[in-house]
Amino acid sequence: MEKLIEILEEIQPNADYKNCNSLIDDEILDSFAILSIIGEIEDEFGVSVTPAEIVPENFNSAEAIWKMIEKLKEIS
Repeated sequence: MEKLIEILEEIQPNADYKNCNSLIDDEILDSFAILSIIGEIEDEFGVSVTPAEIVPENFNSAEAIWKMIEKLKEIS
């Protein structure tokens, strides 16, 4: 999870990723940031994020992103 927070802070440094649950809803992350995050996640964690996973619920918080990563690791 700490590595994920580092990735998020690199891409969009002005957010409280440990406490925010509305990254998409509050427009903290835009589509370009999401694509950058996906690329970093795939490289760092060795998973493949399919279009089916690219939904707001999976990117609204660091915890949601982490749960998606764990799920993807299980099926790969």
